[in-house]
Amino acid sequence: MLLRRDRAMIAVLIMLDVAFHAGRTGTVSAADIAERAGLARRGIEPLLQTLSRSSLLESVRGPRGGYRLGRPRRDITVADIVEVATADDSSSDDGPMGQLFTRVIDPCWQKLDETVSAQCRKLTLDDLVHRAESSGMRRPLAEPISFSI
Repeated sequence: MLLRRDRAMIAVLIMLDVAFHAGRTGTVSAADIAERAGLARRGIEPLLQTLSRSSLLESVRGPRGGYRLGRPRRDITVADIVEVATADDSSSDDGPMGQLFTRVIDPCWQKLDETVSAQCRKLTLDDLVHRAESSGMRRPLAEPISFSI
């Protein structure tokens, strides 16, 4: 988990952006996500597809299309997102070797990874949205309900 920090963090950022800006029923476009994150749209599209295939996100087509959460935000943990984002990582055996690595570094790294993983299993998208709100960020207002008589 620690080694693929870039892809995992971008996936968490995408999911938080959708949770924060789309609310329960709205959608968020890939272009809007990319713009707010300061990333290239082409760069996040593979992650959006991966998150959609995993059902963490739902892709909606059409003029009001975009992305919305596939499950309630309280049911999506950071660990779920990181697992999906890093699932295609190919762990290679071409890494470090030697006694210092096998007896000291590797066991220590595994312990750190277990600690981070445990914390990620406790943290939900709902928690992150609340953190964003408590930091002073304002969620977009919901569209007003309009009635025609």
